[in-house]
Amino acid sequence: MTDQLRADLTDFAHQAGFAAVGFCRPDAVPQLPERLKFFLDEGRHGQMGWMAERTHWRADPAALWPEAQTVIMLAEPYTPDHNPLDTLARRDRAAISVYAQNRDYHDIVKKRLKRVGRWLLEQVPAGEAIKVFVDTAPVMEKPLAQAAGLGWQGKHTNLLSRDLGNWFFLGAIFTTVRFDADTPGLSKCGSCTACLDICPTKAFPAPYQLDARRCISYLTIEHHGPVAPDLRAAMGNRIYGCDDCLAICPWNKFAVTGAEARYAARDDLRAPPLAELAMLDDAGFRARFSGSPIKRIGRNRFVRNVLYAIGNSGDPALLPTARALQGDADPTVADAAQWAFARLANP
Repeated sequence: MTDQLRADLTDFAHQAGFAAVGFCRPDAVPQLPERLKFFLDEGRHGQMGWMAERTHWRADPAALWPEAQTVIMLAEPYTPDHNPLDTLARRDRAAISVYAQNRDYHDIVKKRLKRVGRWLLEQVPAGEAIKVFVDTAPVMEKPLAQAAGLGWQGKHTNLLSRDLGNWFFLGAIFTTVRFDADTPGLSKCGSCTACLDICPTKAFPAPYQLDARRCISYLTIEHHGPVAPDLRAAMGNRIYGCDDCLAICPWNKFAVTGAEARYAARDDLRAPPLAELAMLDDAGFRARFSGSPIKRIGRNRFVRNVLYAIGNSGDPALLPTARALQGDADPTVADAAQWAFARLANP
């Protein structure tokens, strides 16, 4: 396709709310099969069994849709207006990952992608097609984004950009329209190890490698059942996700302000009291987190996380809260309450 169409599409994507756009071939990352196999063979995906399914698609974007000629990668900022690390010192309060402090990004980004995709189809001959993906299909967005020149995967495995820092979501448009590919991004992490050093659970076996089984984001969101006792203490007051490795990155000095108001933190989710969250029943949990990505983990896993935070708070005023949940109908919640009570009663 012409350079003019590419430029016009980029302009339209910016108008639609995306801060960066890049183009690559579906087969632009031939190392994917080897990387994925190593990750899975080491068992680093933990309970995320879906990662081991449809690996032929996940490891080869070209196999996901053989007719696709181009992958258009787009980035949308959600930069916070505060330093999320500050909440970690408020031990009686909950630390919630920045991306989850308001509306679910999946829906917002997907609508934007469809808008850009429809615009593209209006400019090209009939018969061309698109498919859009936002973090829910077997698509390795971060390696593709690096191949499309949006940045590079840092030592914390998240995508970094000289222009955006690392506070941004990724979306992909696969299309049968063929565009020229961008130059892949190159790592600019240098000798910095800030993201590796700050990780409270030591989830990085080596630079550019992640063991999800030790990652607080995995433990609070994906892990079912009780968390290993040695990891509970390291979770601190993080009850949904973890931003430490993102927040400490020096490249955030280039982070741009997010323009989408629906990503701005809700006042009741910036640093909510642990005691208040722990007492949510199922109906209360669903009502409070309607439209939030937090809703998908359910009340029991959420309250389990809150109780671990209560156990780590060192605040004896939270003893009654832990005591009240020791007989919870959910055995994992009850176990977490007993652990929290013992920690507070015998500091």
